[in-house]
Amino acid sequence: MSVGPAAGFPVDGRQSPTALMVSRGTQRLLSSLGLACVSELPLASGRRADLVAVGGDGEIWIVEVKSSVADFRVDQKWPDYRAHCDRLFFATAAHVPADIFPEDAGLIVADGYGGEVLRGAPEHRLHASTRKSMLLCFARAAAVRLQSLADPQGPYGEVV
Repeated sequence: MSVGPAAGFPVDGRQSPTALMVSRGTQRLLSSLGLACVSELPLASGRRADLVAVGGDGEIWIVEVKSSVADFRVDQKWPDYRAHCDRLFFATAAHVPADIFPEDAGLIVADGYGGEVLRGAPEHRLHASTRKSMLLCFARAAAVRLQSLADPQGPYGEVV
């Protein structure tokens, strides 16, 4: 995986144009809600969350981006993300039927310019040690990505 030179986020080639559009709009929405966001964040479980957002109070949201019905149906790893966040959301495009997403997760609909929370996510508070671990992971990933953008030839190895 490498950092996209203009975009400043990891590019691994797996995201469809629709998923990238939904991700961008969702990140803009999260920012407008006062949350800072990191995309494609590796988790302690070995999974990789599409978007992890942190609020000023330390609340952690994970947003799983789904670009189509087929994308949702083939990817059943999302329940594992609950152990790493206070709130779990799905983000999708307007053409994807909202009723396919589970009621016990939040739902965001987004395009390339912004998004809207259609359904809030129930809270399931993290244990303090898990929160600390997630916040450190988030901070380190954000710092290394920023550092690698400022110094593209630096000794950073694979950017997380």
